[in-house]
Amino acid sequence: MARVKRAINAKKKHRKILKLAKGYRGAKSKLFKTANQAVMKSLMYAYVGRKLKKRDYRKLWIARINAASRANGLSYSRFISGLKDAGVEVNRKMLADMAVNDAEGFSQLVDVVKNQIAK
Repeated sequence: MARVKRAINAKKKHRKILKLAKGYRGAKSKLFKTANQAVMKSLMYAYVGRKLKKRDYRKLWIARINAASRANGLSYSRFISGLKDAGVEVNRKMLADMAVNDAEGFSQLVDVVKNQIAK
């Protein structure tokens, strides 16, 4: 059986990892072994970060909606519950955008909720 030499494939693998590690400090961007460890860790952090980003945005939207609804005399939970009872289907991202950029429209939504609660 012929001997297999991995020079080309190993070089390709090393080049790929070192390209991903470009910009890292010290040996992490120069030596394959340390670069490989750093790249594996950073890819793990990136994966987790993509999941956390969704949570962080939802937290931000809820905080903005809460602040705006309290300014109009309702708590967040009563506001969301009233929207569901009134049959208004607007997601939190749009509600938060309205709270920041369209205060008048948001206050109209609060009035709709207050009328629903009063029934």
